Amino acid sequence: MSATESDTHDDPGTDVSLDDLPPSAKLVYKVLEYEEPLTQEGIAAESRLCSRTVRYALGKLEDRELVASRVCLEDARQSTYRRRE
Repeated sequence: MSATESDTHDDPGTDVSLDDLPPSAKLVYKVLEYEEPLTQEGIAAESRLCSRTVRYALGKLEDRELVASRVCLEDARQSTYRRRE
């Protein structure tokens, strides 16, 4: 077992369900941890990922029910995203 594996499993605050997600999904989740709610555009700006990668990452996170989306009140064409508790 490597040092990084033991560190992630020893920390009770680590979400184990993030372990097998792609790096982009982990980054998007971390961005939402610090600033939420955000639109896809806001996540792309904060993470410096392209919008297609953000959409892919949000899809992976929504499939695992780690992220919830709601209609943006300022612009009904967009959705805002936040972490599920």
